Amino acid sequence: MFWFKKKRREKLRQQPFPEEWRRILERNVPYYACLPPEDREELHGLVHVFLAEKNFEGAGGLVITDEMRVTIAGQACILLLHRKTDIYPRLQSIVVYPHAFVAPVRKAMPGGAVLEGRQVRLGESWSRGAVVLSWDDVVHGVADIHDGRNLVFHEFAHQLDDEDGIGDGAPRLSKGSMYLPWARVLGREYHALIESLRRQRPALIDAYGATNPAEFFAVVTEFFFEKPAQLKGRYPELYEQMRLFYQQDPARLWDCR
Repeated sequence: MFWFKKKRREKLRQQPFPEEWRRILERNVPYYACLPPEDREELHGLVHVFLAEKNFEGAGGLVITDEMRVTIAGQACILLLHRKTDIYPRLQSIVVYPHAFVAPVRKAMPGGAVLEGRQVRLGESWSRGAVVLSWDDVVHGVADIHDGRNLVFHEFAHQLDDEDGIGDGAPRLSKGSMYLPWARVLGREYHALIESLRRQRPALIDAYGATNPAEFFAVVTEFFFEKPAQLKGRYPELYEQMRLFYQQDPARLWDCR
């Protein structure tokens, strides 16, 4: 089974990349223009596999187009460049709404009670099976590549975090020796963000990152790719941990944007 999947993926990676898909990436994924030619070729192969293996579903009356599929796949696969990866193995479907959507929520209360309600969402990542996205917010996320906000990067960072079975802000790292510095640096900066918000001090990292360690990792992923120079200047150790994990150095590409 593994051998068959490997051969099938090799064949997909070797297929010519459609010119229309290339134009979609150039138009909708500005980070694509920053990549050197060899990285673009690697990304093309990853996109081929992603689109062949993942199912896209329209919700709320949305009809899925190639523009949507390639735009989302291109951003999701940027997170996989240079890394040994099984290409989001837990993910089966990407569900796309036209706009923000309403999702049921359950919140544990003191005394064991559970509060149920509904909440407007831009996206969700489920530990098994699906990522849910608002197309409006996918487009908005790539419109300004300097604002530190990218819905696809955020939700697919959660998918990476969940690959070890626990969405706790500590994704599967390539070496055992990486876990201790990861925990030390990200734990320190996560608690520093919480303290900054408590004291009402300005912080570079978005306040949503203080929700829990999993959201901190996802938010920092957005900043790593969209505000790399600022992240590196303000939090050099945090930037280095992200660089080691993603095997990319987006601060070096900053001048192209």
